[in-house]
Amino acid sequence: MSAWESASAIAAAVRSGQRSAREVTEAHLARIQSTEGGPAALNAFVRLDAEGALARADALDAARARGEAQGPLAGVPVGVKDNLCTQDLETGADSRILAGFRPLVSATAVTRLEAAGAVVLGKLNLDEFGMGSSSEHGVSGAVRNPWDRTRAPGGSSGGSAAAVAGGLVPLSLGSDTGGSIRQPAALCGCVGVKPSYGLVSRSGLIAFASSLDTVGPLARSVADAALALDLLAAGPDPADMTSRGLPAGRSCVAAVSQASLKGKVLGVVKEYRELTQDAAVWSAVEAALERARAAGAEVREVSLALTEAAIPAYQVVSTAEAASNLGRYDGIHYGHRSERRGDLVELMARSRAEGFGAEVQRRILLGTFVLSSGFYDAYYLRAQRVRRRIADAFASALEGVDALVGPTSPVPAFPLGSREEDPLAMYALDVFTVSTNLAGLPAVSLPCGLTPPSDSAPALPIGIQLTGRRDEDPALLALAAALEAALAL
Repeated sequence: MSAWESASAIAAAVRSGQRSAREVTEAHLARIQSTEGGPAALNAFVRLDAEGALARADALDAARARGEAQGPLAGVPVGVKDNLCTQDLETGADSRILAGFRPLVSATAVTRLEAAGAVVLGKLNLDEFGMGSSSEHGVSGAVRNPWDRTRAPGGSSGGSAAAVAGGLVPLSLGSDTGGSIRQPAALCGCVGVKPSYGLVSRSGLIAFASSLDTVGPLARSVADAALALDLLAAGPDPADMTSRGLPAGRSCVAAVSQASLKGKVLGVVKEYRELTQDAAVWSAVEAALERARAAGAEVREVSLALTEAAIPAYQVVSTAEAASNLGRYDGIHYGHRSERRGDLVELMARSRAEGFGAEVQRRILLGTFVLSSGFYDAYYLRAQRVRRRIADAFASALEGVDALVGPTSPVPAFPLGSREEDPLAMYALDVFTVSTNLAGLPAVSLPCGLTPPSDSAPALPIGIQLTGRRDEDPALLALAAALEAALAL
């Protein structure tokens, strides 16, 4: 079995009886165990559930033997980011504070994929609580990029991207608060989709910033991502009052099947060119746009106001919400409790100091500060006003174009540890992604080329990002699929 077989091809083979779900599951578990246990380890998985996966596969095979219909993801192995709850399987957001936590129910996104026949193999590595852009900030250690093990895979869904790009699973789930699906997809050379806010249920997602968090798929092709998104967005979820799902009759798969660039208009954001830090990145984007023109698209330059204001606005809003969401981890109700007991205040302080990593503590402190008396108006309220203006800027930029286009990341994959001493430089890597979360818009990253190899680095993947109108996810994925076909990488 090929390590690069698509999710749809695997499902078709299982539904037809050409392969059993158990055979597929065993092959992928063996691949994970041989890769993650050797010198080429990606450290993508923090926890395997081989016993549970095989039991699930056997149940699917038994159902097929009884003549029961098989779902669109029948037997497809899936990895799940470790901030999405999985019933009876430890979910820790790669943090000491949640060590040993076993959820009573799974996240809605997980249950919807399983209902379609997917087999969850285990939990995937991430930056602690989803806070980071390199997947180095967690108790399980850094994830390694499949293209070069000395480089970061991006974050925070680095394990989700590395597992797909490294051939360990054909499909994974990630979360995106400011680029955490798209940036690692770009740096690892796979497809990552950040849906419109509210399209996919957040129930069972361990919250980072509730007004920004989204759940989405990472895959090897736009077609596989569209298949997963249709399932994830199959109607509203009563457990998440912000979720609405795709309207009846709308389908990402159907839209992708009719994908074409003819007559489409792509708006290249000129501010993105100015903020791109690596010439090879912009060259790859320009080459991709030339292919789009050849396939019948019109490419025009547009301006996106407040692009540089997105990072500070995002940091204020996201850290404020993080400070609020993470206040529940106090060493009393659940999670890590310090052995160095004192009074109640000391117990809570020690439990949090021992349980949270440095990056999470930094963001909690910043969020507490911007929400404090005397600073709320100066920082948090002002950031929310900028957020509103950023949404208006997107609406203006999208007038007359079908999608906005630019690099996903200003740089290709960077060496592990190279940005640890400068958090601001790390935050700046999300300059092209955070604004879509602030505006609640859909965006997709797909591979568009490689950097030239050199003595110091091999060729590394470059991602191109398409951003569309809110709730127009099927149309955006159709554009992405058409561009993917034009690039023919």
